[in-house]
Formats: sequence, C-alpha cells, structure tokens
Amino acid sequence: MTTRRIIACLDVKDGKVVKGVNFLNLQLKGDPVKLASIYEEEGADEIVFLDITATVEARKALYNVIRDTASVLSIPLTVGGGIRTIEDVSMALRSGADKVSINTAAVENKQIVKRAAEEFGSQAVVVAIDAKKVENRWIVFTKAGTHNTGLDAIAWAKEVQELGAGEILLTSIDRDGTRAGYDIELTKNIVDSVSIPVIASGGAGKMEHFYDVFSIANADAALAAGIFHDGIIKIKDLKLYLKQRGIEVRL
Repeated sequence: MTTRRIIACLDVKDGKVVKGVNFLNLQLKGDPVKLASIYEEEGADEIVFLDITATVEARKALYNVIRDTASVLSIPLTVGGGIRTIEDVSMALRSGADKVSINTAAVENKQIVKRAAEEFGSQAVVVAIDAKKVENRWIVFTKAGTHNTGLDAIAWAKEVQELGAGEILLTSIDRDGTRAGYDIELTKNIVDSVSIPVIASGGAGKMEHFYDVFSIANADAALAAGIFHDGIIKIKDLKLYLKQRGIEVRL
C-alpha cells in the first residue's frame, strides 16, 4: 500500500511567508524558518518552499532564506521560484534543497528538465504545473499564474515525465486558497496519465478534502498552506484522521 505524504507549503515573498486566493491578494503569514520547523515537529513529511515572485521579478531565488530554512529541517525540502538555469538548480541543491521545482522555465526551455534530471537525478527534479480550466480544458499557466501558455495540462504532464521529471506538483489555480477542496477531476486525470508521483495542491479546507484526493484521485501526496498557517488543521490530527479512514500515512 502506498504511503501518502502530507506536505506543508511556504509561499515566500520578500523573505516572508504569504498566502492568497487564486494567486492574488497575498497576506502575511510569518517567518519561513520558524514555520518550517513547526510543521516538521507537527509531522509534515516534506516542506515545499516557493519563492512566488522571483520569476515575475526576474530575479534569483532567495538562497540565504533557503539555507536558513534547510538548516532547521531533517525532512525533505523542495525549492521553487526563479529557477531558470542548470546553475540555479545546482545552487538551490547546494543551499540545502533536496528537490527543485521548475515551472515557467520548464515550459520555456524543456531541456532544463532533461539536463537537470541527467545531472542531479530524476528524484531531485519536480515540475510544477499550475493549471486552470479554460473552455473545458485544463491549461498550463506560468509566471505565477499570470501567463496563459495554451498548453494542455495533461499532455504537458506526460511530456515532463518523458523529459525525466521525477514528480509533478499540480496546483489548481481555480481552487487555490478557496478551501473548497482539491480539484479531484483535474488531479485524477493527471494521476491516470503518468506513472510518476503527483502532489495535489490548491483548495484544501478540511480533512475530508485530503481523504478525497487520496481515495478518489489517487494522489501520492497532498499539499496545503493556508489551513496549516491559520491553525485550522493540525498535521498530527490530519494524519490520525486519514489513518483511521484506511489511508496509509507515516505517523
């Protein structure tokens, strides 16, 4: 039986954790180093650190903040935002990241996925797919959800697997921050079309939403941010709830 992972996400802007709705109206939530440490203590399986404005602002990731965050963790840390070159991937890994998440650069230059997988191993390469429903199709958006690429999300998921990505971080822009539940249909479609692990993201509001994305969509991991930041759900309680409902999790 697959052990499902619960992942806490830190969306970072100007060195601080923020959270919005549908990628907009960002509110301050705290210090990434402190929050990462708390979530590990609570039982998170992994931390995802996303420098959400690095690409839009055309700058490098905040490597000093990544180093500080990595220094307090023993669980895996995935870092994304502003990763445009192989050197950026290398720098993020040297700064303490276990995996690197690539979104905009992967769409603009597919070879970065292939080269990163060859150089650092597929296990270190996560491709983030931010998808939005447009006329009955899920379309890939880049640049923090501001740019419609016209790419079909399911076709793109298959392609990144072929390029060597070891994992997909799938975010529903429509559900992001709404707490209305994960987009089960989108997640299931992506999970069914690839053989690499898929992390579901966007929309978690209550424990049942995690159960649904594991039991119906068959996601390998579920990521959440706001409900953890606001103390609505404690990771320990969530894992106990899932375990009691027959979902295999690491307690």
